[in-house]
Amino acid sequence: MRKRDSSALFRTRLAQLLAQSGMTQSAFAAAIGIDRSALSQLLGGPDPRLPRAETLLSIATQFHVATDWLLGLSEDSGAVTQSFDAVETEAALDEESRTAMERWHAEATGQKIRYVPALLPDLMRTPEVIAFQAQSSEQEKRRLEAQTQRRLRLSRAPEADIELCMPLQTFEVFAAGCGFWKGLPASARQRQLDQIAQTVDELYPAFRMYLFDGRKRFAPPMTLFGYLRAAVYAGDVYLLIRSKRLIRELAQGFDGHIRAAEVHAHEAAAWVRGVRVG
Repeated sequence: MRKRDSSALFRTRLAQLLAQSGMTQSAFAAAIGIDRSALSQLLGGPDPRLPRAETLLSIATQFHVATDWLLGLSEDSGAVTQSFDAVETEAALDEESRTAMERWHAEATGQKIRYVPALLPDLMRTPEVIAFQAQSSEQEKRRLEAQTQRRLRLSRAPEADIELCMPLQTFEVFAAGCGFWKGLPASARQRQLDQIAQTVDELYPAFRMYLFDGRKRFAPPMTLFGYLRAAVYAGDVYLLIRSKRLIRELAQGFDGHIRAAEVHAHEAAAWVRGVRVG
C-alpha cells in the first residue's frame, strides 16, 4: 500500500474512532496526548498524513485497536477483540496526588457522567467534613481540599452533564452521626447538608441528583464516563472497565436506579434540606 493510501485510510479510521467515542475533538485530542490543532490536521488537513509513532501507539492503547488496523494493513481491529472484556486496575492516586477519577473526568469533558459516590458527593464537602475525613493528617486534608475544588470546577463547566444517584439512607446516616460519621458534631453535619442542598440548587439542571431506597437496591461506588470507560471504586485502586458491552450494562443498571428513585432531581435540594440532624 502506498503511503498516501495508508494516510487516507488512517484519516478515515481516526474519524471513525472519534465518532464512536462520543467525545469532543478537544477531549479526544487530550486523551491521545496531542492538542486540538494537531488532531484537526490529522482529520482534515490539506494532505492526509500519518501521525508520529508515539501518537499512533497512544491511539491504539487508548481505544484498544491494533496499529495495523489504523494504518490500513489489516481489516481486523484486533486489540478490541482480544481485550473486549478486560478489567484493569489503576491506583487511586497518581504521583501528583491527583485521583485517577479527576483525570478521567477531565478527559471525558463534553460527555455524560454517571456517578455513585462512596460516601458524600466529593465536590460538595465542607472544610469541616474534609478535616474529619483526613483524620488529623494535614497532607491528606490539603489533598482532599484540592480534590474537592477541582471536582467542583469540572461540575461548573458549561459543558458539564452529570447524574448522581445514591441511597437516600446515606444522608440519614450522616445526619444522625452514625457509623463512619460518629464524632462529627451536629452543627458540622447541618452545615454540610446545607452546603449539599445549596450546591445541588446551584448546579441544576447540568448536575442532577437522584436518591433511591438503599433497602431495595444496591449500587457500588462507581463512575461512568460516557461510554468510554467505567471505574468501580475498590479502596486504593479502581477497577477500570473499557468494554463497551460492560459499560452499557452498567449504564442500564444506573438508569434503572434513576427510574426507581424515591427523590428526583428537581426535588433533591428540598429533600436534603428536610433531613433532620440528630
